[in-house]
Amino acid sequence: MRNRYSNLDDVQNKNSFNDMLKWMKERRSKIKDLTIQIPQSPTKKINELKANNSKTSFTWIGHSTFFIQMNGVNILTDPVWAKRMGFQKRLTAPGIALEDMPDIDIVVISHGHYDHLDFPTLKKLKGNPHYFVPIGLGASFFKKGFHRVKEMGWWESTVYRGLTIHFVPAQHWTRRTLSDINTSHWGGWIFQHERGTHYFVGDTGYFRGFKEIAAKFEIDTVLMPIGAYEPEWFMAVSHISPEDSVQAFIELQAKKFIPMHYGAYRLADDTGPEALERLLKEWEKRELPPELLRVLLIGETIFES
Repeated sequence: MRNRYSNLDDVQNKNSFNDMLKWMKERRSKIKDLTIQIPQSPTKKINELKANNSKTSFTWIGHSTFFIQMNGVNILTDPVWAKRMGFQKRLTAPGIALEDMPDIDIVVISHGHYDHLDFPTLKKLKGNPHYFVPIGLGASFFKKGFHRVKEMGWWESTVYRGLTIHFVPAQHWTRRTLSDINTSHWGGWIFQHERGTHYFVGDTGYFRGFKEIAAKFEIDTVLMPIGAYEPEWFMAVSHISPEDSVQAFIELQAKKFIPMHYGAYRLADDTGPEALERLLKEWEKRELPPELLRVLLIGETIFES
């Protein structure tokens, strides 16, 4: 029998088929403006990224895909360059074309949902990456011909070229076929080096795990999801709202917030601009310093020393 994984406190997504029908009925009654999208950065720093072997950098490719450079290591989070997600076309192009990307050293996968794990994308990556994946997901990689794969469970750590990589909890679920629901785990990834500790949250609802993570790590930068939360009665267990993402940031005591998981695919009823507007309103309401929030354009890069 295959293992089935669960959330902290056994929190479950209990939405039924009838709940799905209710959501679809609600969706038909909503009018959303999909003509306004998250803009692309007017300048792409591709040559600088290819030449960089010392500075820390963050480049938002789109959705939950970031290109991160730390200590001369090139990292990709949840690489997805897919032009469609199910029946939906991608709303915004990836910030850097796949063929223009540098060689990749590390790929981390937060969980097995298709908007976070796209094997056609992985087969086209340059370099010969090491893949770090949640426990239970390794077999899928081996079947697809990937062999430099390390499975990790919550709170496990490993070291790669001077970086310590930690797999930490999230509140979510996963499924790729009719029979494999929750047969692999889900979570976030923390990259730790003497010059900084950076946390890729992955996909999550709001949960007590943020406080536990804060007790173990001093987070410099958190890459935090803010989209796919509407309708909240259906999504809240698995997808954090913009308001709760700010609460999570406060609990993490992090130094910088970079939002993600919005604007590329229409996975729920909210739009990318709506998610960002709610985030900015909550940030102002909480009277948080504006310099702690760094909203990236698609394809934008920020460098740290």
